[in-house]
Amino acid sequence: MTENEMIALQDVADGAVLFHNGLWGGPMGFRWADYSGAAAGELAGWEADAVLSLVRRGLVVIESLSVAGRDARVVVTAAGAMLVDRSLLTLAAA
Repeated sequence: MTENEMIALQDVADGAVLFHNGLWGGPMGFRWADYSGAAAGELAGWEADAVLSLVRRGLVVIESLSVAGRDARVVVTAAGAMLVDRSLLTLAAA
C-alpha cells in the first residue's frame, strides 16, 4: 500500500470523505466532510485517486443512500479497518 493510500484510508476512517454523485451541485467525485457531515470541498486529485484505488481493492465502500441528492459517506470495510489498526500499532511501537 502506498503512503497516499494510507493517508486516504485514515481520512476515510476518520469520517472525513464523502462521495458526490454529480446529479446536482458540481461534478461527480470525492469531497471532504466537515464536522457536521456536510460537503466541504473537493479532495485533491492524488487523494481522490487513492480513495478510488481503495474502493477497487475493497478496503472502503461508498454507502448507498435512500435519499436522492445527498452526498454519500465513504466508510472503511472490515479489511480496511484491519489495516488502519495495524498502522496505528506500528506508529505506537515506533
